[in-house]
Amino acid sequence: MKFAQTQVLLLAIFAVALRIGTVAAAVPVEIVPVTAAHGMVVAGHPQAAAAGLTVLKAGGNAIDAAVAVSLSLGVAEPYGSGLGGKLMLLYFESATGKTHVIDAMDATGNSFDVAVYLRRPEEDHNYGYGSAAVPGLAAGLWLAHQRWGAHPWAEDVAPAIKLARDGFEILPQTHDFFAEQEKKLRQGDTEIARLYLPGGALPVVGTQLANPDLGRTLELLATHGRDGFYRGPVAEALVMAAEKAGGGTFNGDDLATYEARLTAPVGITFRGYHLLSSPPPTNGAPLFLTMLKVLEEDAWSGPLRAAANLDRIGRVWRVVQPRVQSVIADVPEAVFNFEKLVAPDSIAELRARAGTPAAAEAKVAWFDDSGWSESAAAATTHFIVVDVHGNIVCATQSLSLHFGAGVVAPGTGVVLNNSMSNFAYNEPRSVNYVAPGKRPRSTVSPTLVFRAGRPAFALGLPGAARIPTAMLQVLLDRLAFNRPLAEAISDTRCHYNRNWRRNDEETFEAEDSLPPAEVSALRRLGWKVELSEPAGTGRHFGGLNAIEMNPDGSFTGYADPRRTNAAVGY
Repeated sequence: MKFAQTQVLLLAIFAVALRIGTVAAAVPVEIVPVTAAHGMVVAGHPQAAAAGLTVLKAGGNAIDAAVAVSLSLGVAEPYGSGLGGKLMLLYFESATGKTHVIDAMDATGNSFDVAVYLRRPEEDHNYGYGSAAVPGLAAGLWLAHQRWGAHPWAEDVAPAIKLARDGFEILPQTHDFFAEQEKKLRQGDTEIARLYLPGGALPVVGTQLANPDLGRTLELLATHGRDGFYRGPVAEALVMAAEKAGGGTFNGDDLATYEARLTAPVGITFRGYHLLSSPPPTNGAPLFLTMLKVLEEDAWSGPLRAAANLDRIGRVWRVVQPRVQSVIADVPEAVFNFEKLVAPDSIAELRARAGTPAAAEAKVAWFDDSGWSESAAAATTHFIVVDVHGNIVCATQSLSLHFGAGVVAPGTGVVLNNSMSNFAYNEPRSVNYVAPGKRPRSTVSPTLVFRAGRPAFALGLPGAARIPTAMLQVLLDRLAFNRPLAEAISDTRCHYNRNWRRNDEETFEAEDSLPPAEVSALRRLGWKVELSEPAGTGRHFGGLNAIEMNPDGSFTGYADPRRTNAAVGY
């Protein structure tokens, strides 16, 4: 090759490298996509993702792998989810083209006495056995497997049993989450302290932390199916521990009669796409789906995170969130209420209200005392599985707050949820008011996006009230601004927060990578801006996981490093 040709080639390579560098510098968090031809798993911990991939490679389908991933996450992320918590699972069945929902959200028992509970200290709503509702996750996985699983149940549970026995790796972010909740771990429950403060100290990064008690519980689940958790020794231990500690919210019959619900997703169309997400009692999807419809006809200028665009989204949020809060919960009319919200006349009215100066400045009195959990410690995890047949599981599971109720019934290894904290207590007219057999609201929002009748991508994340705002940003970036998913997930995360605990204070929150010029412009527009954390930290803004279905039939996984997420495929 002649010198001149070489020089031109080098200049071309340099130009390409410069362009790549410029793109990389435009987003503060780096995501490394993973592409595979046959199957893909994206999950909240590498060992849980590996468990799902092993099941797929052995011929299991997406549901089989989901059982392994879900239960393994309960081992490797004990602060985030597990047998003591809830699950919302979307399943796209490739052969039929239908999307099903497994609602395995936590619930009060049928024996629950509201009057007695309201006389208990308010702390009981948040910590201890009094804050734990009947866990739903095990029943949800069992129902999904009974309908669609291909491998024997026990084989799907086996990877989690092994992980509990051998131990999961303490990653740097795992250690950070333990450290943030050290007070809860030391608060008084000797079992949770014994399991998760080995030798009385925080577990060391790089070590393996086993939970043989949880391994034995999982063995009972593997042998007896759902009854291994809701009946027999495990159920008895849960009830006995609660009674010894001063009483819980459920008895043995409440556990035995809990049922996961097989239901349908809620959805909208948006600019040629069809979005399906989790139905009530979740209220995250009704919020961001309604906001998307209001914003569908907007003509955007500049990047999504320009101050004018963020202000526009915030004005829509001000109008839509009170509506959602007032009509969406675990009530029979909730799905109909959502359909009314996204009907054309409702969207036109919401769009008009959000566009008027008065609506932009007014604060609507909407709080019904249940709140949208703003805690930085909101504990949840999200995973997605796609198998060789094109079946998709998109699921979010949670304990409500980190380490849930902060209690473990002796001998079970199971961290219990504190989902009772998500009910309304002071306003009986609230649709989310506590009642027997009721499921509290949650912002979890597993979502599937379709184009021309075919799945385009699946996504979801942890993050409490920041779940629906994150979903809105990523979906707008991808569907309205036509940005690649990697960039949409990696860019600065923002949130609108109306904090009833601080005199109804309204703030705009963001990672500190939001450009200073946009911060100043937002403040001039009247927003109180708080830069909550360095970009990518993941304490406030959860890690969003996604899988994209490519035109050539392959799959690309995106694991957000804001949490301990991992994407693996084959």
